[in-house]
Amino acid sequence: MQVGVRREQCAGERRVAATPETVQQLTALGLRVAVESGAGFAAGFPDAAFAAAGATVVPELPPETLDVLLHVRPLTPETAARLRTGAITVGFGSPASELPAVRALADAGVTSFALELVPRISRAQSMDALSSQSLVSGYRAVLEAALRYPRFFPLYMTAAGTVPPARVLVLGAGVAGLQAIGTAKRLGARVSANDIRAASADEVASMGGTFIHLDLDGAAEGGGGYARELGENRAKRQRALLAPHVAAADVLITTAAIPGRAAPLLVTLDMVAGMRAGSVVVDLAAESGGNVEGVKAGRDLQIPVSGGSVTLVGLRDAASAMPSDASRLFAKNVANLLALMTAGGRVIPDFDDEVVAGACLTHGGTVRHPATASAMEALK
Repeated sequence: MQVGVRREQCAGERRVAATPETVQQLTALGLRVAVESGAGFAAGFPDAAFAAAGATVVPELPPETLDVLLHVRPLTPETAARLRTGAITVGFGSPASELPAVRALADAGVTSFALELVPRISRAQSMDALSSQSLVSGYRAVLEAALRYPRFFPLYMTAAGTVPPARVLVLGAGVAGLQAIGTAKRLGARVSANDIRAASADEVASMGGTFIHLDLDGAAEGGGGYARELGENRAKRQRALLAPHVAAADVLITTAAIPGRAAPLLVTLDMVAGMRAGSVVVDLAAESGGNVEGVKAGRDLQIPVSGGSVTLVGLRDAASAMPSDASRLFAKNVANLLALMTAGGRVIPDFDDEVVAGACLTHGGTVRHPATASAMEALK
């Protein structure tokens, strides 16, 4: 079967869905791999490296020639419509926000696998692209904050006086949040964090952070290790309890997300206005609506405060900003899922397998993911 890796079509996307290492993994399974010239250039993987690994490098790779298409960003409806009936795709699908593309995949009879839907179970950890890319994003968020923060992160004791450490607050202690905590600690900051999941307290402590306990009452655990969305009254109480901690922070990093839903609002502009001049806020959830009121994905905003301003950063493409390692992790996730479905040189999904069934978005002309199917019905 012919597996293809095209240049990513989304402007600014620098990652690639395969690396020379994963090409070797796939060809060892009996698959033929074709890579569009330049697909890995921005991530540091030249055409020659793909060719040496066993891939065929071609100037262009029309979707209609492929049995399997590997991708990073969700496919456009136009690309989906060009795929042959029965073709297989593996990559991010963003089903909640890309309904026209999902419809095009179903109408084309494509079997598509969205990596956001991979079940969060032990057996599927090597295929969990959300986690691998969140790790990159959490690390990057701290670096972006440090570049904009006008003071040091670590404590310095010098003959000219003592420089106190920066106080970093991380909201959300999933993979991205924990990585942000660890990175800020390595830079010497004093780090505190909050997550509405009670189980996260030990995880925060394991990374060297101080957990902030809020009296919210009731369970907040959702499926797959994620938090569930709070009701409006509890959300308002959460913001009120967080306000003094936000005001005391020099750097605030927000990472809270609920799969398939808009990001929860954790911080209002009034809360940001209570921070000191020179403080920095980095919102990793900016592309899904933002945890911070007024954030704009891909932009830095200056929020006026007494004596100056606070920089509000809406990170876009955080993982893509570190394309080499992000691609290594992502491509391995993709290859591992594809390997699970491959036998004798053919990709044959077994829908009795909970990982395969859970990750499947469309198959046989239908939308198999219940939440996405319901959303599409609501639009009719």
